[in-house]
This record gives sequence, C-alpha cells and structure tokens, in this order.
Amino acid sequence: MPALAAETGARAVYWNRRYDASGKAADDKIAVVLAQRGSAAETHHANLLFEPANKPPKVFTPFWRRLCSGAAPRHPLPAPARLPAAPDVTTDRLDDWQLEPTKPDWAGGLRAAWMPGEVGARERLEAFLQDRVKGYAARRDRPDEEATSRLSPHLRFGEISPFQVWHAAQFAAGQDEHARRDIEKFLSELGWREFSYHLLHGLPELATRNLQDRFDAFPWVDDPAALRAWQKGLTGYPIVDAGMRQLWRTGWMHNRVRMVVASFLVKHLLIHWTTGERWFWDTLVDADPANNPASWQWVAGCGADAAPYFRIFNPVLQGEKFDPQGRYVREFVPELAHLPNAVVHKPWTAPPLVLQGAGVRLGDNYPHPIVDHASARARALTAFEKLRDAK
Repeated sequence: MPALAAETGARAVYWNRRYDASGKAADDKIAVVLAQRGSAAETHHANLLFEPANKPPKVFTPFWRRLCSGAAPRHPLPAPARLPAAPDVTTDRLDDWQLEPTKPDWAGGLRAAWMPGEVGARERLEAFLQDRVKGYAARRDRPDEEATSRLSPHLRFGEISPFQVWHAAQFAAGQDEHARRDIEKFLSELGWREFSYHLLHGLPELATRNLQDRFDAFPWVDDPAALRAWQKGLTGYPIVDAGMRQLWRTGWMHNRVRMVVASFLVKHLLIHWTTGERWFWDTLVDADPANNPASWQWVAGCGADAAPYFRIFNPVLQGEKFDPQGRYVREFVPELAHLPNAVVHKPWTAPPLVLQGAGVRLGDNYPHPIVDHASARARALTAFEKLRDAK
C-alpha cells in the first residue's frame, strides 16, 4: 500500500479499522510508513455497528441491551457519485495470479454455493428479507430449511456492512409485530458478532487462551484417529457427519450444527477446542478472528457468557429435533438416504433387514459410532468434576 501511494502520488490513504491484534499492528505499521513518505493515513469505523470499549464485555444480554438502548447505528453512507480514475500504475491481471485451484479443483462446491462480491451480498440480503425472514425466530435452528441469511461470509470480507444489514432489516420490519420479533432475533445474531469483536479487542489472545483459566488444567486428549474421523465426517453420528461434510463441500455450516459438531469434538472426544478452531479457520468461508474463537470457547465452556461445560449435546436428539425428516442428513450423507426417518439419525439401531433394504452396511459404507454417547458424556463430566474439585 505505501509503495502504491508513492507511485500514484496519493496524498492520503483510507481504510476500515481492524480490531484483531495482527490487523491493528499491520494498520499501525502502514500508517507509519505512509507518514514517512508524505501521505496521510485515515481509518474509519465501518466494520462494526459500535466501536469497542477498552474493557471487554462478560455477558451477552446486558451488553446487547446497553448498545441497543443508546443511539441507533449510523445509516450507511451513499455511494459516491463518481470515482476519479487513479493515474496509470504498473499492475497485474488478477487471473494471472491463478488463485483458484485446478488440480484438484477442491473449490467446486464453494464456487457453486457462493457469489462473492457486493452484488452477491446485496442479493442475498434482499432475498432473505423478502422471502426467508418470516418465521426466522422459530426456524433459524433448522438446518433442513433455507431459513438463515447466510450473510456471514459477506460481512467477513467487507462485501456488505453491518450498517446496511441493520437498517435494511429495520425497514423490512415496519410496524408488523410478528415481523419485528423475527427481525429482532436476526439482529441479535448480528449482536453476537459485535460481542465477539468487542471481546477480541480487549482480549487479543482469544484464539489461543482460555478466558476462564481454570480450563488450563483440563485433561484434553490427543487422539489423531478420532480427530480425522471428525474432520472427514465419519464419526457414525449422522448430524455430526452431515455438518462436517457440508463444511468441506461448501465452506459453510449451519449455526445449530456448528454447536453440535463443536460440542462433539470437545466433549465426546475431549479434543482441545483450539484444534477445532484451527480446522474451522482453515475451512470456513466466514471464519474471522473474533467469531470463530469466541464461539469455540462458548461451546467448550471456557469463554465469555459460555454454555456450562456439563451442557453436552446429544447428537441423536439434536438431529431428531432440528432435522426431523432427515433431509439435511440425506443431502450431505447420501449413504443414509434410504433409511426411514425413525432411524436416519441412529442407523446402528435399525434392524438388519432395514439396513439391508437401505443399502447401509455399518462398518463398511458407513461407520459405527466412534464413541458411545452415554459413555463419552460420563467421561467428560468426570473430567470436569476433577477440574472443579482441584480449584
């Protein structure tokens, strides 16, 4: 950036502020170099609805109520009427960088699922507010339905601003009481994004350090085989496997399922939450330095306003409740597509003739569960009790 400013004769460089430690350090360094070369640096508040305070929040609900009780977020700025062209500079053609993979083309599923850029972001927001926001509060936990906005990658890369999302949603709510409840629930999810960034601003080691230091002594397990089964969607628990395969195919996973697969890793398998955080960082198209670690710490029980450690999701019950017809599982775990609804989330309980009729061969084309839920739950609770007694 400084070299380009010098080449173009730019008197000032403008960009949106960042809040993670490495981003802030890079911004500060760029500003210093620009000043040395005679160009001003000006950063702007554009990535969050509200600027973070120096003291990180502890609990989401009072944090969000406090922000919402004050002045509303500013309206998005209008697009400039014209953008004067910069002087000719030496540059490359983006296609020459060959950024997209070819052999193998592992991005095919991502390419089919997303339209990167501002146009794609606006279209996704408009489609959500017109067609899918109705019933959002009740339907948002259903991975088998198109009931969420899927705006997270666009927010992550600045292709749409939270101000645009906030005010478009408020306008869509109008005076309809039912619509307003759905919109408020949707905006509270935007609030969790704010909460995570406000945490990160005050706690730069969010991705590597337990916010509750008692978890520093937790007896995590090193189990490469179990980790690999989780990563590949071969745990034998259909809702977990569907989520992990959706992640690998599309670069995204439904939020309810994210909680289920994260809980499975840290509580059924006792694998450290940072291992899961790093895998999500490498595979999610919406992974960012705030939401990703804050969410993992929340599930693990060691974060801010975290779910208690003893809240251990039962993957069978979660599947039956939120994917009752098994549509989500059948889409991403096609080996189970012909199982009846009653056993699609627990194929090991199906009678042999039912498995045979559905073409399911446990231990062959679909694995047995890698852990027993009841035993894994008891093991996790015992580990937590020991941790608690040691304090």
